[in-house]
Amino acid sequence: MTNNTHHDTTRRNPLLEAAREEMIKFERKENEFRKKDRQERAAELHLPLDAIKLQ
Repeated sequence: MTNNTHHDTTRRNPLLEAAREEMIKFERKENEFRKKDRQERAAELHLPLDAIKLQ
């Protein structure tokens, strides 16, 4: 039983790592999109984004 569990864990780890990497890529793209969207809306409303501290 231990061997089977070890085999399943070994097989699952690369899948988890791949999923983690995809999530990191997605989060970066999402952050870039939000930043660009925020800048575009600020430009439309003539808001000074530099004066507003965003996190």
